[in-house]
Amino acid sequence: MKSEATSVVRSLLVGLVATAALIACGKKEEAPKPAADAGPPPEEKVLNLYIWNDYLAPDTVANFEKETGIKVSVSYYGSNEELDAKLAPGGGGYDVVVPSASSYERQIKSGYYQKLDKSLLPNLKNMDPDIEARLAMHDPGNEYAVLHMWGTTGIGYNVKKLKDAMPNAPLDSWQLVFDPKTVGKFKKCGVAVLDSATEMYSMTLAALGKDPNSQKQEDLDAATAAMMAVRPNIRYFDTQRMIGDLANGEICLAVGYNGDILQARDRAEENKTGQEIAYVIPKEGTIIWFDSYLVPKDAPHPKNAHAFINYMLRPEVIAAVTNTVNYPNGNAQATQYVNKEVLDDPSVYPPQEIKVKLVPDLADTEETTRIMTRGWQKFTTGK
Repeated sequence: MKSEATSVVRSLLVGLVATAALIACGKKEEAPKPAADAGPPPEEKVLNLYIWNDYLAPDTVANFEKETGIKVSVSYYGSNEELDAKLAPGGGGYDVVVPSASSYERQIKSGYYQKLDKSLLPNLKNMDPDIEARLAMHDPGNEYAVLHMWGTTGIGYNVKKLKDAMPNAPLDSWQLVFDPKTVGKFKKCGVAVLDSATEMYSMTLAALGKDPNSQKQEDLDAATAAMMAVRPNIRYFDTQRMIGDLANGEICLAVGYNGDILQARDRAEENKTGQEIAYVIPKEGTIIWFDSYLVPKDAPHPKNAHAFINYMLRPEVIAAVTNTVNYPNGNAQATQYVNKEVLDDPSVYPPQEIKVKLVPDLADTEETTRIMTRGWQKFTTGK
């Protein structure tokens, strides 16, 4: 009996062990659970930048790439209208763009951009409070935009060629461009204007003695008529081309950005082209504009975007840009690094008596934009 009982017990134990082994062999391993504090995966080391041409120092991008390991892909545009067409939410794929305040004021309201994470921008402390207050007119609370450069739009001209064509030319007035008889004197040596409807309308309104930001139908119609009156004397409409053409003597008169005109001046001197280029803010006044960094709503690399903006907020970095492109920046700590000849140039940093005549270029209503678009089409086609 005992031996039989022992045999039975032994058999039961063997069976249990075998069953446990089968269960253990058939059990699947569970996947390890992610750590509770794991965040999103790190961004790839890429930054897509969309910016105006000739708007950085020669080594700006290379230095940023070397320091951060982030590869920068740079694309260029020639007008705010061109940028706007690329920026509709869901398109573009850009991480940082640099539009003018009159454009991004409207684009912010339309949801094009994401708010800045200011915890990632410690160098914001370097910004000039006065500039920040001006920018807040376009971006309340400075929640979306950080200034890159600011400047004016006026007249660039070839000193000798204008003197030869018209010895008593009104060099300090919009009459130089918007009086048909006057500008007709320069048709042969070449006249060019910005390819920007909003800015050209603002300057034409100033030339007519009207509010550069007027939204009145009759004022806009008057501006269209004034532009059409000088249309036969305009060789082309192109923001970027005029720099090289002024420097080389291909054109003698241009309506452009102060920095672009001054780059043409410097290029003519460096290349010894024999052309003397000057820039003037007309006595009737003109607009003051601001170009800023913004991060599109759908930016694929927003942290890299903030890293780039914070890098550009370093005083020595942005000062190097000012020294290259002849545009003032809004960094209060950068002045010590800006070349004296740039600081003392009234074409770059206008004196107070000129500043009071500078009007901010504000956003237009949808109806005004439609009127300008139709008028600009007439102006550029000559029909």
